[in-house]
Amino acid sequence: MTKRMLLMLAAVIAFIAIIGGFKFMQIKAAMSQSWQAPPEAVTTVIAKPESWNTTLNAIGTVAAVQGVTISADLPGLVSEIDFDSGRAVNKGDVVVRLDTKQETAQLAAAEAQVTWSKLTLDRARDMTAKGIAAQEVEDRAAADYKQAVARVGEIRATIDRKTIRAPFGGVLGLRQVNLGQYLAGGAPIVSLQALRPAYVNFSVPQQELGKLPIGTAVEVTSDALGGATESGTIKAFESVIDEATRNVRVQAIFDNRSGKLRPGMFVETRSARGGAAQVIALPASAISYAPFGDSVFVVENVKGPDGKSYRGVRQQFVKLGGARGDQVGILTGVRPGEEVVTSGVFKLRPGAAVVVNNSVQPSNNAKPKPEDS
Repeated sequence: MTKRMLLMLAAVIAFIAIIGGFKFMQIKAAMSQSWQAPPEAVTTVIAKPESWNTTLNAIGTVAAVQGVTISADLPGLVSEIDFDSGRAVNKGDVVVRLDTKQETAQLAAAEAQVTWSKLTLDRARDMTAKGIAAQEVEDRAAADYKQAVARVGEIRATIDRKTIRAPFGGVLGLRQVNLGQYLAGGAPIVSLQALRPAYVNFSVPQQELGKLPIGTAVEVTSDALGGATESGTIKAFESVIDEATRNVRVQAIFDNRSGKLRPGMFVETRSARGGAAQVIALPASAISYAPFGDSVFVVENVKGPDGKSYRGVRQQFVKLGGARGDQVGILTGVRPGEEVVTSGVFKLRPGAAVVVNNSVQPSNNAKPKPEDS
């Protein structure tokens, strides 16, 4: 019985040894073979040098050359509204009239007093000339006459101040008063903004002052402009530099013929500075941004571990210049003629195999025009 058990145990051990040896040989053979991931599909572009005018981008705010909130000079009751919200007006156009019934009655009384004072002055002069009255009587009558005339002028000025007019030409905002409403002195009526021309205020670092003289061309764009741009020039600089940021405020002026630049609007400004620079213009999708440095992937022949050559990528760190439309300018790191990956960079690693398919490529336009603009 014991002999039979020993034979069975020996047979099991031999079987396990044979199976283990076979699996060991399979694993050893698999480990001796090198594995390579399948190639990734990418798009590419051949790097070409371009001459770019160096620009400075900043965020700006539109401001009116002239802008006020029209308000009541004197208190009174609104008797007439002569404008519509959003309408353009010229300088001197009547906006609102306040009730002047009381002032009109006072004017009639004052004018009557002028007439009486003039008659009194004429009689006093006649009597003084004949020696009947003293010169003092004529002087007193002359003073009363001048006082009566001044009173008429004062009442007429009050009536005129209750006729509120546009101080300059521009576009009115939304009406803030109603007919029959009592207005206190200084109460707002409507905003008035002169839209042509328009100012754009933005800030630049202090080291850029020498590169942006008065008259430098400035372009602005905004979502509100539908992709269009407005052109203007730098008009003035703030006399004091902000101590906290070391930036200086710049004011540019624009014709704003389209009238699309409105006070308070957020815009992106682009100012030309210095001369032209030679760059490699690539689509923005070609750049792999990272805290340790920006890079691109260059397609070239790569030698694998088995000594065979294949189409792979080399990661190349680059120095970026400015942006223009869909493009980013590469100052250093890429040579003309190199084939650079323009899409799919997020799935690549140094040495990865790639297959180029340029049937559909990312936009690479310096002045793109979106379909929905």
